[in-house]
Amino acid sequence: MDQTPSNRTNSPWRMGAFFLLTLVAILVCGLILQPFLAGIVFAITIAVCTQKPYQWLAARIRNPSLCAAVALILLLLVGIIPVIAIVAQLTAQATSLITALRNGAATDWVQHFIAYHPALAARTEKMINLVDLGSITQSTAAWAGKHLFGLLGGSAAIVVQIVVMLFLLFFLWRDGQAAVQLLRSLLPMNEDDAHHLIDRLHDTIYATGFGRLAIAATQGVLGGLAYWALGIPGAGFWGFLTCVFALIPGFGAALVWGPICLYLALGDSWGKAVILAAWGGGFVSLIDNFLYPLLVGSSLRSHTAIIFLSLLGGVALFGPPGIILGPLAFSLAGSLVDLWRKHSSTRPDLPAIQ
Repeated sequence: MDQTPSNRTNSPWRMGAFFLLTLVAILVCGLILQPFLAGIVFAITIAVCTQKPYQWLAARIRNPSLCAAVALILLLLVGIIPVIAIVAQLTAQATSLITALRNGAATDWVQHFIAYHPALAARTEKMINLVDLGSITQSTAAWAGKHLFGLLGGSAAIVVQIVVMLFLLFFLWRDGQAAVQLLRSLLPMNEDDAHHLIDRLHDTIYATGFGRLAIAATQGVLGGLAYWALGIPGAGFWGFLTCVFALIPGFGAALVWGPICLYLALGDSWGKAVILAAWGGGFVSLIDNFLYPLLVGSSLRSHTAIIFLSLLGGVALFGPPGIILGPLAFSLAGSLVDLWRKHSSTRPDLPAIQ
């Protein structure tokens, strides 16, 4: 007897082929969207972090499209344009610092310092004979110029990512609830598990985007103000680096202000070094412990080692979007493991682990 169309459709080899076809289509879509990964990730992050302000605006502007357009204009005026101006200033400061390195200013400073400290000169003479300080300085400047200008400088690629981010953000604000419902319907799990998983991912994006990035920006501003007040060249640039390293909780900011303290101490500016050490240790680094529970709460505070590895690994794998994707991947894996444990504990037929 011939199989009915429904039986032919549900045959194992046809279902396997259907699964492979779906998987290939998803992979192709992923490859198509990969060049715009940064714009997509930051659009989702901004949409999640601004959910409450947008709901306040939506309660006053009933038209969804008009409300999303107004929110987009406000974001441009308050966020995007000031950030572009700040990046331009950072690029100028980075250029001057790297130019000084390439011109040998750093080498001259080290040699001048050693000349006025004979005891230190005797200890470092052998090291200097083995190391070409000028070559190392110029190599460091070349590497910094190559990577920092790619990060800070305005380029067509960054403009494209911003356009994609703003375009997608408009629809995420306008149709956010429909997008969440669609995602929940696509997850291969029951309603309660899907709701738990989406809530956990939402909280992770909020904690990383609003919590970690906001705190890092605050630490960068506090550090930059101290560098400026103490007369350190390129204060804005070092403040930006403090913000970047402050993404690592606990000790990240100290990786910037600590060497600057050493620089001041070696230059016989002991007073400035002590002031910066007190400010960095007492305010810049410790403010994380006060702001994070206030902005996010303590429920999502992961172990420092997990945050450290997720941030570094995420940035190494995805670039700047890895700041969000790294912690998000760890959160997703942890949530799935928790769901497996919950369902496994309710199955009496599973053997106990000895």
